[in-house]
Amino acid sequence: MEEEKQLTQEERDDQMINEAFEKLLNDYISSRHRKKVELITKAFNFARQAHKGVRRLSGEPYIMHPIAVAQIACSEVGLGSTSICAALLHDVVEDTDYTVEDIENIFGAKIAQIVDGLTKISGGIFGEQASAQAENFKKLLLTMSDDIRVIIIKICDRLHNMRTLESQPANKQYKIAGETLYIYAPLANRLGLNKIKTELENLSFKFEHPDEYNKIESKLKLTREDRDELFSQFTSPIEDALNSMGIKYEIKERVKTPYSIWNKMQNKHVSFEEIYDILAVRIIFTPNNRDDEVNECFKIYVAISKIYKSHPDRLRDWLSQPKANGYQALHVTLMSKTGQWIEVQIRSDRMDEIAEQGFAAHWKYKDGVEEEYTEDENELNEWLRTIKEILDDPQPDAMDFLDTIKLNLFASEIFVFTPKGEIRTLPAGCTALDFAFSIHTFLGSHCIGAKVNHKLVPLSYKLQSGDQVEILTSKSQHVNEGWINFVSTAKAKAKIQAILRRDNRETQREGEEILNAFLKKNNFEPTTALADKLAEYHEYSKRAEFFQALGEKIVLLGEKDIDELNGKNKEEDSSSGWRKFVPFVGSKKKKEESHKQKLFVVPDKFNRKKPVYISEENFKQYKFMGCCHPIPGDDALGYINNKNQIEIHKRSCPVAAKLKTSYGNRILDIKWDMHKKLYFDATIRISGIDRMGMLNDITQVISSQMSVNIHKILITCEEGIFEGTIEMRVHDRENVRAIMDNLKKIQDLKEISEIM
Repeated sequence: MEEEKQLTQEERDDQMINEAFEKLLNDYISSRHRKKVELITKAFNFARQAHKGVRRLSGEPYIMHPIAVAQIACSEVGLGSTSICAALLHDVVEDTDYTVEDIENIFGAKIAQIVDGLTKISGGIFGEQASAQAENFKKLLLTMSDDIRVIIIKICDRLHNMRTLESQPANKQYKIAGETLYIYAPLANRLGLNKIKTELENLSFKFEHPDEYNKIESKLKLTREDRDELFSQFTSPIEDALNSMGIKYEIKERVKTPYSIWNKMQNKHVSFEEIYDILAVRIIFTPNNRDDEVNECFKIYVAISKIYKSHPDRLRDWLSQPKANGYQALHVTLMSKTGQWIEVQIRSDRMDEIAEQGFAAHWKYKDGVEEEYTEDENELNEWLRTIKEILDDPQPDAMDFLDTIKLNLFASEIFVFTPKGEIRTLPAGCTALDFAFSIHTFLGSHCIGAKVNHKLVPLSYKLQSGDQVEILTSKSQHVNEGWINFVSTAKAKAKIQAILRRDNRETQREGEEILNAFLKKNNFEPTTALADKLAEYHEYSKRAEFFQALGEKIVLLGEKDIDELNGKNKEEDSSSGWRKFVPFVGSKKKKEESHKQKLFVVPDKFNRKKPVYISEENFKQYKFMGCCHPIPGDDALGYINNKNQIEIHKRSCPVAAKLKTSYGNRILDIKWDMHKKLYFDATIRISGIDRMGMLNDITQVISSQMSVNIHKILITCEEGIFEGTIEMRVHDRENVRAIMDNLKKIQDLKEISEIM
């Protein structure tokens, strides 16, 4: 009976696997790529046999994952047979006894190279060894320049993992969602995979902030009828105009995703109801002549701007100068008859495919040439080359490295000209010094200023699109530590840090020589233990910092250092010697030590999959971090630091985002078990129209009505408009929301938001 049940399960599995593969094959056959059905079938049978008997955490056969990744690569990105085979085989080398050489012998060098690249950067995304994600990211970037399909398939792999994240424990969900938002979504965006980028962001948001996600989803459902009505009224006269012009077109409704709505609510401190651009309209047309599609975009713009008035400051032309990820479109914002601004995106069917599928869509318009890379990828290759240069000077700290790369990933572009009229693409907000480093490291490191549009400007001058820039240099100029504060490109930051590190190494070497000479002179054998002892004595946490201070002559060694090494300073009476000038040192250390003793230390066999409950009885055992000020009710997570103590962060905290990415296996799920007994600090921002009694009304609501203690109020008023902040002592986040809801009822109080 047991055998019969097992057989039934196997039959069900086989049926599910065969159906999934059949769908993949049908989608591939209906694409425009060369038909290599036999090769794909061979890769599927090989992977199926290799993963036989293995199941995912969700319970389904493991082979379903490679099929799903191949399906995404084929249907959602538009890749061909080489990529589909590599996707089917992407976990074979890592999870089974087969080698890259085996893959090469059976499927050829190209597929083997991509599988090898995918294996190098994997590191077990769901495994216990998932802490070195920054290192994996470096490997991932290094392999990208060999074949861009490695990173595209990796993004497909991540998308399927996000779609099936439900089966993971909460701490792994936060780690994977955070890593996705920090690395994979911006990478997908940079490669022009807009549809995938949007889904990755949305899924990350759903797992990290489920309550916020559900609230926004329900509000979107409630307002759907109004949106549909507005869309219908707005597009009806546009359709008439396009029909009369004889244009073949499609008009689509684009609704902002819950993640982008939430992001705007956080950044702009507005409510859901205050976001005006939840609805946008997309006009996608098939041009009569593909060479003339840019002109056709402008013809449509002229036609619709006769129907509705356009916003003069919101015309975005990505036609003549596409974004670095290949995106082309004309964006215009029009005033509807109901008094709402609506953004209209005008693009051809080719531009639309590139917007959704990125560089992969270029191949569709290349006379049947499959998966070959030509000048279309110049911008992308330029970006990859920049990353290569950054990798040549690896950061000592993994998180610094990720920050540096992210500067490039997120940047929107401006276009500036060299003195000879050559165009350069740079991130928005970059300076004259960034421009200098983008041309050559020597030019950047010896830059003393620039001429922008023939006018002299400082290094920190922020460039605008269309500027013509000439760099001025001097051989006597050297890299300055202050430069790091105003450059914004990854390349400039990396080069400045590399030069400063090189200079610092020289200074530290001098400092070490000074220390060794001092120790030998006073009959001590130079050791790292003695160096650490003196570093601690001079209150430097790292030996390198102490050497730096010695080299820069900030610290001068003397008799007190000899006494410290001989243990005499401890015996000194507090009424004599130098310690009498700093009586707080000892008491401060004792205070810190007594506080540290109360903190919970994670034992070796601690179950990291289970949530940690924080209650009134144990909350002093955890470190509540000042970077985000978490309070009960916040979506929170724990991080096991280097001292095995647990730090508490909000899940949306920027510091936590880095921790999830670099130290994923140290992330814990945090649950609150508080009962409104303790008080925590919370701050809200308010603004509105000033009038007599306004402050009294505000304090009445908070103190009398809500019985909440106001800790501090800062209000400024100018020309009848006031704004300010209120610090309060509350029990939890629910308290804060209730206060804000009541404050919204006050007349002339226009804006209220939390300061996170």
